[in-house]
Amino acid sequence: MPVAERVRDDRRGRAQRALTRSHVYDIRRLAVDRHDGNVVISGSVSSFYFKQLAQELVLAEVGNTDQVRNEVEVD
Repeated sequence: MPVAERVRDDRRGRAQRALTRSHVYDIRRLAVDRHDGNVVISGSVSSFYFKQLAQELVLAEVGNTDQVRNEVEVD
């Protein structure tokens, strides 16, 4: 696996762990994947605030160098 791909996988893993450590149950259930060079957050939460909080947790882990696509749905 090329170094750049391993780095992207590591960022995805760090982002997933950040969500898993959240004190908010809805956020812990979200998934993080890679697609077309982006980090993609998916799943559903009960409020727009939780959607934004999840995005901020992921951004804190992957830094501003990656594109983060927030596909989380609010129920």
